[in-house]
Amino acid sequence: MATRLTGFSKLIITLLILTAIFFGVKYFLDNTDTGKKIKQESQKTAQDKSENGSTSSDGANRDPNTLRVQLVTWGGYAPGLYFNEGAAANSNSRYFKDYGFKVDFKLENDLLNAMNAWIAGEYDVLVQTADAFPLYTAPKDVNQYGPKAFMQVDWSRGGDAVIVKRNINTANDLKGKKIAVAVPSPAQTLLNSTLEAAGLKYSDVEVIKTSDNLKAAEMFRTKDVDAAVVWSPDDVIATRDVPVSKILVTTREQSHIIADIFFAKEELLNSKKEMIQGFYEGWMKGVAELKVPSNQSKAARYLAELNGIPVEDAKGMMQNVYWTNHGDNLNFFGLNSGYKGQKGQDLYEKMAKKFVETKDAETIAPAWRSVINTTAIQAANETLTGGSFGAETPKVFTKSNDDKTVAPISSKPISINFESGQFRLSENAKTIIDLQFAEVARIFGNTKVRIEGNTDIVGSKASNQTLSQKRAQSVADYLKTEYGMDPNKFVIVGNGSGKPVPGCETNSSADCKAKNRRTEFQLIPD
Repeated sequence: MATRLTGFSKLIITLLILTAIFFGVKYFLDNTDTGKKIKQESQKTAQDKSENGSTSSDGANRDPNTLRVQLVTWGGYAPGLYFNEGAAANSNSRYFKDYGFKVDFKLENDLLNAMNAWIAGEYDVLVQTADAFPLYTAPKDVNQYGPKAFMQVDWSRGGDAVIVKRNINTANDLKGKKIAVAVPSPAQTLLNSTLEAAGLKYSDVEVIKTSDNLKAAEMFRTKDVDAAVVWSPDDVIATRDVPVSKILVTTREQSHIIADIFFAKEELLNSKKEMIQGFYEGWMKGVAELKVPSNQSKAARYLAELNGIPVEDAKGMMQNVYWTNHGDNLNFFGLNSGYKGQKGQDLYEKMAKKFVETKDAETIAPAWRSVINTTAIQAANETLTGGSFGAETPKVFTKSNDDKTVAPISSKPISINFESGQFRLSENAKTIIDLQFAEVARIFGNTKVRIEGNTDIVGSKASNQTLSQKRAQSVADYLKTEYGMDPNKFVIVGNGSGKPVPGCETNSSADCKAKNRRTEFQLIPD
């Protein structure tokens, strides 16, 4: 008959077994190659967790001395990765060495996931574009957290494009066409500004909605659409795949339309004010240092590691953006009273209204001033001084013999009334220019503007020729004076009465004469 073990005997035997297992595992980890490898990986994981701080589902257990920042696949974030010595929070980061805190950059291309994580406290800072920011500030379920934009990161300079198929040669030709567009996204903003430059409305085209720009590029390869708004490099790849297609316009021409920003909760901006100030200053120092070409290779390596792509591809991504510096941020947030160019407020408030029109938002978002926090920017005025932190200088244009004949990107006729035989602008005429064309000229910062003056047939041919040229010149002079634009940006053409509106060639009615007394704005490549 077997002897039954007492409870104490069972305890002793259990302890002996656990002891044997412990020393067996220890011997395996210390004395075998496989065991040593497992031990090293375990130690590395523990070290990473120690540096980054553990994260619970609600973000409550994260290291309070680590700022967690969401990024997407984009070349605009190279300066921050460069200054941080990579994406992960680490003690070699200059944020840690110079400012005493760590930054943990995380790649998250799903903006809905990013938003939910931000609400839960897993991210401190999110990225978005100024034009799409109204989609975050308007909804009550998001607005209650007080999202505040606190810095501009970059301007897109070639990263976004409108691609078109056969027989679409200008933006005017888009009327009535089917266009694949990611909704909601900055693609809508790019399309809207392209149409406005041609005197068209968003409702003048048929928008085929997609969930992202990659799907827009895929749809462009089918027979279902005539055009699409895509990201680089899909503009090149898709037009290569579709015969007789081309890139109509990109953010190289529309240089001031897509601007990346960082935003955070108002509570965090107040409670971690010094960290946000250090984050901003460090990023701006990174921008300044990346003006040295040798430093860009290092930044490209970190960008490639974050996105899991070759370094050469990362360098290509970096070529499609302009990294905004401290001076640019002062301009963008309206802190430089002398700046007459495109501001964040212009982009944000215009699209806030447009999103309601397109039914992507139920209500107009709050005013720009109520959704920004410029504390970090203003605090940096004392530390970020000198030319390396200055704003981008306006493009300098040169005249060309082809300017008067080159095919336009778009044409926008605007009726500007002049007194008979006069060429000076009335106050009403200036208002028309302000409302109908000035913004287009600012957005298309890297293109020239051909201004064509036209008259009816009243008066001699020679006098009408001279008068039409003077009228076109007076419009250019106003734009130069009021908006600080380069004089060489404008190409002046006087058509006299020789280019009447179709159907009004004989100037037989007062209505036709009025239509022929017009000024036409054409955007042309530099």
